[in-house]
Amino acid sequence: MTTDAWLIFLLAAFLISLSPGPSNLLSLVNGVLHGFKPATAAALGRIAAFAIMIAIAAVGLGAVLAASETAFMLIKWAGVCYLIFLGIQTWRAPATAFQPAQSVTRLPASTLARREFLVAAGNPKAILVFTAVFPQFIDPSVSYANQFGVMGVTFLATELTAASVYALSGRGVGMLNLSVRAAGMFNRVTGSVFIGAAALLAFTRRD
Repeated sequence: MTTDAWLIFLLAAFLISLSPGPSNLLSLVNGVLHGFKPATAAALGRIAAFAIMIAIAAVGLGAVLAASETAFMLIKWAGVCYLIFLGIQTWRAPATAFQPAQSVTRLPASTLARREFLVAAGNPKAILVFTAVFPQFIDPSVSYANQFGVMGVTFLATELTAASVYALSGRGVGMLNLSVRAAGMFNRVTGSVFIGAAALLAFTRRD
């Protein structure tokens, strides 16, 4: 992969990573409720899920999964169910006034990371991105494994950066000292958005 090709891929990866979606929404919510550092650390769960998907795509299984209607549907509906579950949990969460002191993590780091992992793993479009986009930047004259590895590491770095941006934005909202009423509204809005994301995912098709 040439430097020019890598720079183009880097730009594409940033645009994909920064686009709004369930994972970035989760980082935003975690930033509000738990602070910047815990929310960014939780994103390692997302990184783990994407790393597994990239490895699957690298060995060629991604193309098989992308072509399998059954596999696509299983992953999709698992993701739909989890997003609905997360939306209901968020909607029903107790409302407390947002204070700077809330930077202390309420939930264990493992729980936050597991949520990130499950949300990312439940999106079948992710593996389609790795299967369809990555090969476009492969130079046949250069080692396939090395190029895929470089792109994989680059994409994971852009994902972690995107998660940090959303977590920082959430931290900013969390420091606004919003009232209990406003915090309750935030829970209902974000819960609704998670459920809305589930509805959108339910209508997602491979093509």
